[in-house]
Amino acid sequence: MRPDPLSEAAARRHELTRARAVQALRELDRAGSPVTFAGVAQAAGISRSWLYTQPDISSHIRRLREKTDGAGSAGAIPAGAIPAGQRATEASLRARLTTALDRNKQLADENTRLRRQLARALGDQRSAQTRSGNDPKE
Repeated sequence: MRPDPLSEAAARRHELTRARAVQALRELDRAGSPVTFAGVAQAAGISRSWLYTQPDISSHIRRLREKTDGAGSAGAIPAGAIPAGQRATEASLRARLTTALDRNKQLADENTRLRRQLARALGDQRSAQTRSGNDPKE
């Protein structure tokens, strides 16, 4: 027996709505926009109440929303400022921090060396002026 045409149409409409919701969710996250039920519903042209009835989509929205709430340490940049797929891993952040600290150490050492060179040059210059100023031949 052939399925009811109304049931087929409802199933197609349901799948299209799901596809629009998932697409809107991805686009909001990729753009770094806050991912909320209202935002996904508006971007997809669907109702918020329908989103709440879809467990997988609503849990995905909640996960992304928690990330964008800035639930990290105080003063941290909210995770929503950068799309999830582009956020740095902890390991890469540690590597960048280590590299920056090494470079700062190199620059501090170079500054110390240059200050000593400058002090020596200024001291030599003063000595030369003092000697020439005390020279009775001039």
